Amino acid sequence: MAIAEVTVIPIGTGSTSLSDYVAQMQKVLKTQKGITYELTSMSTIIEGSLDDVFTAIAALHEAPFLSGAKRVSTSVKIDDRRDKPSSSHQKLRSVAEKLSGTATGNVTELNPNPS
Repeated sequence: MAIAEVTVIPIGTGSTSLSDYVAQMQKVLKTQKGITYELTSMSTIIEGSLDDVFTAIAALHEAPFLSGAKRVSTSVKIDDRRDKPSSSHQKLRSVAEKLSGTATGNVTELNPNPS
């Protein structure tokens, strides 16, 4: 399974706020088949087969254009592990286990005293 971190930035929107675009892109993701996704404060994590992830990324990239943006910049990082099953939550659990000896899988527990 591939894990992708995607950031889509509409440019020249006339506003510094992008939450309307982010909300629209989350609606687009709901229509995508074969993936799971999680919105974070800085990006969206998408998991699924590589083909399904790329299809979802293309739909995300197109969404701001459909909402009136004239230019869009999309950044993508992909982790495609094929030797064993992987997920975003599994990766967090692995680090948490090494830090505390328990499988919490919650990133807030990795840094219990955030600034």
